[in-house]
Amino acid sequence: MASKPDYSEAFEAHVWEVHGFFAYRLGSRSDAEDLTQETFERAFKAWSRFDPGRASVRTWLLSIARNLLVDHYRSRAVRPEQPMPEGLDPPAADDEFSLGLDPALASALAELGEREREIVALRFGGDLSGPEIAVLTGLTLANVQQILSRSLRRLRSILESAEGERPGRGG
Repeated sequence: MASKPDYSEAFEAHVWEVHGFFAYRLGSRSDAEDLTQETFERAFKAWSRFDPGRASVRTWLLSIARNLLVDHYRSRAVRPEQPMPEGLDPPAADDEFSLGLDPALASALAELGEREREIVALRFGGDLSGPEIAVLTGLTLANVQQILSRSLRRLRSILESAEGERPGRGG
């Protein structure tokens, strides 16, 4: 049975994975930072209930993060003055708003569907394995792998197409 780490150890080990998950999903650095902070505030309050026999710390934290993201989108959807955008528009090339994602990648991610973005964010932003994503999302491992494979092929196609359209580039 896995032993329960100290909360501060869990924070240090996983803060960038949680932030990475939000970076892949959001177009706002401040929102990513706020939701990362809120994830760890909720984790701190619930730390006594964390059971390492049921899930890894990383999976548990990303489950909290995923629920916060759903709440975040819901709260934005109920305010008519700030409707949820159709797609994820990459932030301007301004260091103040940069989430650490290449603007071309952020733009390509915006062209994926919601579920595809979530799977990619959990895999590469949250650094979860396929089986961990399956447990977290309730999908089968085969389905997770298929979604991830198709999403990566689509991202590659979008990025290659965009690269070919850039001035001064080409074969």
